[in-house]
Amino acid sequence: MDVQTLTYIFVSVTFAFYIGIAIWSRAGTTDDFYIAGNGVSPLANGMATAADWMSAASFISMAGIISFVGRDGSVYLMGWTGGYVLLALLLAPYLRKFGKYTVPDFVGDRYYSNVARVVAVVCVLFVSFTYVAGQMRGVGIVFSRFLEVEITTGVLIGMAIVFFYAVLGGMKGITYTQVAQYCVLIFAFLVPAIYISMLMTGKFVPQIGFGSTLADGSNIYLLDKLDQLSTDLGFSAYTEGNKSTIDIFFITAALMVGTAGLPHVIVRFFTVPRVRDARISAGYALFFIALLYTAAPAVASFARVNLINTVENAEYKKTPSWFKNWENTNLIAWVDKNQDGKIQYFPGKPFNGKPEFLDMRGSEGQRKIKNEPTGNTNELYIDRDIMVLANPEIAGLPNWVIALVAAGALAAALSTAAGLLLVISTSVSHDLLKKIFLKNISDRQELFFARLSAALAIVIAGYFGVYPPGFVAQVVAFAFGLAAASFFPVILMGIFSKRMNREGAISGMITGLFFTVSYIVYFKFINPSSNTPENWWFGISPEGIGTLGMLFNFIVSSAVSSITAPPPREIQSLVDDIRIPRGAGASYHHVKS
Repeated sequence: MDVQTLTYIFVSVTFAFYIGIAIWSRAGTTDDFYIAGNGVSPLANGMATAADWMSAASFISMAGIISFVGRDGSVYLMGWTGGYVLLALLLAPYLRKFGKYTVPDFVGDRYYSNVARVVAVVCVLFVSFTYVAGQMRGVGIVFSRFLEVEITTGVLIGMAIVFFYAVLGGMKGITYTQVAQYCVLIFAFLVPAIYISMLMTGKFVPQIGFGSTLADGSNIYLLDKLDQLSTDLGFSAYTEGNKSTIDIFFITAALMVGTAGLPHVIVRFFTVPRVRDARISAGYALFFIALLYTAAPAVASFARVNLINTVENAEYKKTPSWFKNWENTNLIAWVDKNQDGKIQYFPGKPFNGKPEFLDMRGSEGQRKIKNEPTGNTNELYIDRDIMVLANPEIAGLPNWVIALVAAGALAAALSTAAGLLLVISTSVSHDLLKKIFLKNISDRQELFFARLSAALAIVIAGYFGVYPPGFVAQVVAFAFGLAAASFFPVILMGIFSKRMNREGAISGMITGLFFTVSYIVYFKFINPSSNTPENWWFGISPEGIGTLGMLFNFIVSSAVSSITAPPPREIQSLVDDIRIPRGAGASYHHVKS
């Protein structure tokens, strides 16, 4: 059976399963919609958290970026895993005891200010919409290749599916759908990894194959071979990085502390009955996350070796079908600069900008582009986001494995998109309407507004999915930077500092968010030609600038707090009480009542 037919079958079955779960677990109250009624088991919550965590950025793009940049890609592994540990062990237990399941709600009550609440909502919307753009883009890429539709059409299909189970089921529907999505995505990621590890190194476990010798009799280690292939073509050695130490530090820190401030992960700790259950589910989630994250470097290395061996100096007419299939999705492009009919793959951009294809073919049958070629010898453009998806095809794995990967990628993207859309919905319906503008609305009315907000959020997210500002993992990195610059300081100091007041929190959030957004927008949209290390502040890239924004947030908020009135005595007592782990089991319901 061909790949497209199998993909249709796999995707249809999984989508039907997701929709069935949404109908079974549909929300009847705001508690069900926002926090699944506090009734999720630690194991199920751990799997759902892992699915929420391992988005399209983790499944599709992370290994792809590592495959191209080598050691520099470790920032994603270190930042995201470290951030989760920071969140689970440092912040989440205290936030759970405080009893507020949204960041704006925590900010509004801790800093005794609706202005602070509104600023936090604005930050949530900035972060969440930036993050969800990457997820919807991932959905579009998968549909584009495997179901042979336009990326825009793929995004629209993904919007329809997410709309159904996110709007109908809320957190209750999303949680149990994500349990199923985790099973699909982890199986889809590990099966081809095991397959390829066996083929290339003879080792069943990819993590072991990553550090083993090749099975071709050469007795050369995989990474040594990859270094050799890279340097022979003029690239830097795979195991050596190009980024400066300061940029690696700032990107890793932005991902780490941004992770700790992500609102869609924080709310996960309120879906279980007790604080103890939240901690247990955090442990489960860390294990489930590690299964993918420890395998990603191996997958990246396998893909890079296979790619170079397949395309370098190959005749275009004799390239495998996968190459032309991905070319038809606009994610691979080849310009025959020397007119020899062969693909030359070297460092540098083959042409200016992303490929813009003409409705015609070249002399070798390739799709022609209207972009101006560069003066270097490289002729090949490959979108980094395709590497994990194309890897089974490049390695010649069975069609059912290729179809499985497509279903897994969709599961990864949709799981996180749904969680983010729920956070957006909650911020509007609960934190703005219920808490500020329409305080007397009934539970039923609030549920209606929550669903309406989710529906509108899906439409906006779809637009950003069609027109993303970068590769999936890069877009997500921007979101983490925004979270680091806006949320992390006010959450951390709200828990551990009795002196931090509303004036300081508001000033800090505005400063951090404005600075970080301005920096990213300038280098990514206003003047992208200047997006080079020599033009960055202190050598810090837009992906890492959130760390500097966070430092500005800390400085401004501390300075403003020191020259303004301290918080009321009851707020200071509340901060003391948060740190005492007594009676936290029923905190949410206690605070709510």
